[in-house]
Amino acid sequence: MNEDKGQITPEVVPEFLAPLENHTVIQGRDVSFTCVVNHLQSYRVAWIKSDSRAILAIHTRMVTHNPRLSVTHNGHNTWKLHISNVQKNDSGSYMCQVNTDPMRSQMGYMEVVIPPDIMDDESANGLVTQEGGNLRLRCIATGLPKPTVNWKREDGRKIVLREDGKKQILDTYEGETLELTGILRQEMGTYLCIASSSVPPRVSKRYTVSVHFEPLIRIPNQLVGAPVDSDVVLQCYVEASPQAMNTWYRDSGEKLPPNDKYTMSEEQLSDYSWQMNLTVKSLKKGDFGGYVCSTVNALGKAEGCVRLQELQLVDKTTPSILMKNTETRQRKKTIMKEKKKTNGGNTNNRRKVHTLDGYDSDSIGNEDDLGTTQIMAGSTLHEGKTDRPLPLPSISPPWINVNAASSRQGPIVRDIIFLLLLLLRLTNFF
Repeated sequence: MNEDKGQITPEVVPEFLAPLENHTVIQGRDVSFTCVVNHLQSYRVAWIKSDSRAILAIHTRMVTHNPRLSVTHNGHNTWKLHISNVQKNDSGSYMCQVNTDPMRSQMGYMEVVIPPDIMDDESANGLVTQEGGNLRLRCIATGLPKPTVNWKREDGRKIVLREDGKKQILDTYEGETLELTGILRQEMGTYLCIASSSVPPRVSKRYTVSVHFEPLIRIPNQLVGAPVDSDVVLQCYVEASPQAMNTWYRDSGEKLPPNDKYTMSEEQLSDYSWQMNLTVKSLKKGDFGGYVCSTVNALGKAEGCVRLQELQLVDKTTPSILMKNTETRQRKKTIMKEKKKTNGGNTNNRRKVHTLDGYDSDSIGNEDDLGTTQIMAGSTLHEGKTDRPLPLPSISPPWINVNAASSRQGPIVRDIIFLLLLLLRLTNFF
């Protein structure tokens, strides 16, 4: 309290205008605490690490010898404590203190977090086993908070786990250690270890799994046909690990070199499979025969044979005469009588008369027995059908076939046949 002309005025004490903030900061970043004090007068501001009770700075003078810490003052009422390249051991409580009696202070807390990281593991570079063998993939992740580790395959295929005779097929697997047992060739490839936490970014590491086995050849088309003077492509599919050396031979044992006649190419289909292509150009008679695709690696050898056969191109020809359901016989006329029971109103018993070279032949008007004669000259098609309605008796008339090609009597023979037919029908009718 101050006395002035007999009046007593209360003493003005320092006061904090804002609380000291809390910080969550990623390791390696910079951060600062701000302390705003009004009415400081002759008092001083100090910075203290509360958990260790270490005095860091008094007013603008540094006490600690940590080069990453510094203080600034704006010349009025604001003091700042700066921490650069924050480290894990910088976590804790920080106090801004004014040396009044009793002391005035406020505290803020800083949490240092560390993004996920994966420790180096040299075994990740040499994961090799024979088909049916076992491998252990181990991924040690660090970070604050502790990261979660997940495994997945880089190509998006499933992870296959086998244990006690049971098989699990998973999209992802959680855990630092991935046990692969009874590995098949389809399971080789790149596996990703992914470490993640609430602190970005997440990180990943690649583990390459190699499965070794003897070469295998599959041939999609063992017989290929092609005409002379054309080009043809022969194919073989190879599975091998480690990668094999692929070669084409003739079945006589002659190795085929790449030249103007032969073109070889290979297309990788997966980590362990390739497609072998052999293009044979401008086929000649001597090019037809067997072609052998051969593959060999450190574990074995495999071969397959493709047979190239000449394809004959045949021109289509049009016949000059096509006859259906028509009989030709000797010159003598044969008359056959056949009796069938039928209903009078059955339209299937109508007679059909078909003309061939000027002669008539009769047939029962049954759908299945309908005769058609087609004469084709070049591309011209002649087809004739005539119907002659006659009174139908209950018994079917005889069937008469005439060989028009062997008959040379012309209209006389035709008239005789017609009269015989008429007499025969009248006799049956009465």
